[in-house]
Amino acid sequence: MAKDYEKAIFAGGCFWCMVKPFDTQPGILAVVSGYTGGDVSNPTYEQVTTGTTGHTEAVEITYDPSIISYEQLVDIYWQQTDPTDEFGQFADRGDSYRPVIYYNNEQQKEIAEKSKEKLQKSGRFDKQIVTQIEPAKTFYPAEDYHQDYYKKNSLHYNMYREGSGRARFIRKNWKTNKED
Repeated sequence: MAKDYEKAIFAGGCFWCMVKPFDTQPGILAVVSGYTGGDVSNPTYEQVTTGTTGHTEAVEITYDPSIISYEQLVDIYWQQTDPTDEFGQFADRGDSYRPVIYYNNEQQKEIAEKSKEKLQKSGRFDKQIVTQIEPAKTFYPAEDYHQDYYKKNSLHYNMYREGSGRARFIRKNWKTNKED
């Protein structure tokens, strides 16, 4: 009997760093790196990084909602990003790296908006939470060499995650007990 799986799409800077935190959770069936939010069909990495396509680097997550909820995914998302930086994430600057939660339906939109409001009111950050919440557009998978980068190129991935400032920011602002 086929299950009813759902999809979530998040942009949080370089997609290499957005795969592992979701991929390692129970109930996740797939995490695909790709591009979305723009108007250019079948964009390439080279096109997207020019900042002229309107696309962001993002991950599309296929998950089993009976095991992990969309709300839990949004919580994981926040803890991978700097939600106060609208011009990119960490060392990656520009429109293609802006933080966005893309919603696939009104329920996802409502969950994302409530979660953003809760984060703003929490006082965790002194600055305004600027992560955008936008309707999902066509998601285009990135080139094969970008998929599962943390597995295929673990040394470079770990150096990049540290060197970009992402890991340090997460340790400082989210105080997680385990390294994602």
